[in-house]
Amino acid sequence: MGALRPWLPGCVPRRRPRPGVTSRVSSAAVVAIGSAITDPEKYEKYVTPGIELCREPDTEVFSFASSGTLFRSYNLILDEAAKRDDLEFLVLIHQDAQITDPEFIQKIRKEFEDPDVGLVGCAGAVGVRSIAWWEGSVTWASFTHKYDELGGGEIPALTWLSSSTPSYAKLGEVDMIDGFVIAFSPWAIKNLRFDEITGGALHGYDFDICHQCREKGKKVVTADLKVIHHHSIELISDLDTWVNAHIAFAKKWEHMLPKPEGPEGTSWEDRARRAEAEASAARTLAGAGHLINEAKEAELQEILNSTSWKITKPLRAISNFFRRKKKSESEIPHF
Repeated sequence: MGALRPWLPGCVPRRRPRPGVTSRVSSAAVVAIGSAITDPEKYEKYVTPGIELCREPDTEVFSFASSGTLFRSYNLILDEAAKRDDLEFLVLIHQDAQITDPEFIQKIRKEFEDPDVGLVGCAGAVGVRSIAWWEGSVTWASFTHKYDELGGGEIPALTWLSSSTPSYAKLGEVDMIDGFVIAFSPWAIKNLRFDEITGGALHGYDFDICHQCREKGKKVVTADLKVIHHHSIELISDLDTWVNAHIAFAKKWEHMLPKPEGPEGTSWEDRARRAEAEASAARTLAGAGHLINEAKEAELQEILNSTSWKITKPLRAISNFFRRKKKSESEIPHF
């Protein structure tokens, strides 16, 4: 089964009050935020400052060293949380995610005022047919993606910038939320667990937990939570694992997925599912290639707009003049 392995002394610590932050009206319930940690340095760099920014005086931290797969690690955290009768809700957050919203907890609390809400996230979509949730109709995505490759860069998601939020974007109920930030209601803490049998090491956990929640009659919703996801520009690192998860979870939740195009009642065989999964992965990788090209273009523009480039322009002009002159002279025929 495995067990939770603390990476810090007193791995579920109470936090000291932060000046200027008041607790909710009821002191009987507390909020918990947890992570599965494989890289303590990354966790301290991103998650810890985010918690310090948004926490309430009695917010607790459920962060532990990873116990194998993300499915297993998250289940162990949920099991610990389920032992508590005083939790208002639990937020599971990736170790490379940074909360930048001081009202993060208050916004989630407001969503859970509806007793039918089971899960809350910062990004989601409707019409989702696979673990590639972004291929559905994305209705909200209030995060930004920061990467270190190619000199570093940032890709704001759909609703990260309020000034450029499209008119069709809206908060509310969705088929699925992005799993890098998931808030669990007390009901969800008690009744939902990630599928360790169907799942692999990482991919598809959010797709599965959202469908479990909806199948049991609860809602999955988005909230305007501002979070930075510090992640590689390479969106799929292990193609085979991703494809296998795509197939397995599509099979499991076929009865809840939008019907595929084609004659009514058409069933999906394994080869058809694999073809769809591979096509979806190819589109995602192509999108990553587009992002890489944009990053290279941005890097080039930064060089062209730099002071050093502008200062050396006359020298490059002189050098190009003599280079052209030398080439011209070399092309003159000699008899």
